Amino acid sequence: MKLYSTKREAPEVTLKEAVFRGLPQDNGLYMPEHIGTLPQSFFDHIEELNFQEIAFEVSKALLGDEIPEDKLKEIVDDAINFEAPVRHVHDNIYSLELFHGPTLAFKDFGARFMSRLMSYFLTEDEELHILVATSGDTGSAVAQGFLGVPGIKVTILYPSGKVSHIQEQQLTTVGQNVQAFEVEGTFDDCQRMVKEAFLDKELSQKLRLSSANSINISRLIPQSFYYFNAYAQLKRQGKDKVVFCVPSGNFGNLCGGLIAKRMGLPVIRFVAATNVNDVVPTYLNTGVFSPRPSTATISNAMDVGNPSNFPRIRELYDQSFEAETTDILGKHYTDQQTKETIHTVFDRADYIMCPHSAIGYMGIKEYLDELDDEAVAGIFLSTAHAAKFGDVVEPIIDAPVEIPERLVEIVNREKVAELIAPDFEVLKQKLLNI
Repeated sequence: MKLYSTKREAPEVTLKEAVFRGLPQDNGLYMPEHIGTLPQSFFDHIEELNFQEIAFEVSKALLGDEIPEDKLKEIVDDAINFEAPVRHVHDNIYSLELFHGPTLAFKDFGARFMSRLMSYFLTEDEELHILVATSGDTGSAVAQGFLGVPGIKVTILYPSGKVSHIQEQQLTTVGQNVQAFEVEGTFDDCQRMVKEAFLDKELSQKLRLSSANSINISRLIPQSFYYFNAYAQLKRQGKDKVVFCVPSGNFGNLCGGLIAKRMGLPVIRFVAATNVNDVVPTYLNTGVFSPRPSTATISNAMDVGNPSNFPRIRELYDQSFEAETTDILGKHYTDQQTKETIHTVFDRADYIMCPHSAIGYMGIKEYLDELDDEAVAGIFLSTAHAAKFGDVVEPIIDAPVEIPERLVEIVNREKVAELIAPDFEVLKQKLLNI
């Protein structure tokens, strides 16, 4: 498996090099030189396979001969050891629940797969430093995914006051080889500082840095798995015409779906739904991509003003706007619409959604209403458990959200995080002194 930079000013690398480097030297993003297509026989019988079997077949097709099959199967089985069920909400709308992992968010898939991939490639005498920016769930998933992994240190940057209390507790109470910095700024500031760190020559000489954000290609690979698995679940119910709506921030999740489609998954269309940080929906509707500072919303993990995976989307479609808009429809929604939807769906279907999942629901419902075809099943990605946003959700539905047992204990732990300015030089000195 060879990977190239989207800017095409850096040399091609192996999977191992791409996973450890994170970003190419030219500040582009790594992309597979070739994305293999799965045979039709795989889709003809996909409903007969379980999640782990599907993930193994997809990973084999993507990774080629980079990892021996027996080792790859061990990685997949260990990383993907929880389910991602498709739940019927009402009519022809379904929720793909991606919050059944350790931290109750979809980021568990990417973080667990990445940590095991890195552990496989890492030799005993090597030390790696993971640097990651988070708008909420990435940090906690990375913290849990890499907790206690020998030879790996983890530093997490998150925006002060812009993640939920439970999210903050999940990423600041881990300890051991995981350290958190609370940045007095936005997620975009955190992301910018991480990118500057990877391009800094002094840091590169003294630390072996790698990223666990969705800019790392090993995060995207497992995010394709659950699209195939969702299709298999609906096919068991006699439904094989599907549309996915992906609530989006950095657009890594959508990239995973687009890769799945490139590999042959028969998806009619994708709806890319955002909150008021609608840079990509605006692009899909106008052809103009205009990044801007992010705006804080109740769907905080999607508060991204310059989505880092956007170049990958363009690359998948050879920079063709017409091809992109054939497959992807952009939608965006306000906080007020999000609140009304959480309330309405709870009343109608007794189904509780987090603010991010609610945006996915709105996108799929609007699309299906416009399509008016009862044969099509609409699946929205439910990206996090509503309990992680109980302070937002409970007043809306006027009912308590049950907190899973594994979260209860975390809530009362002591937070350990250092407050820093949104200044790369400050971060640099902290990293050099770790």
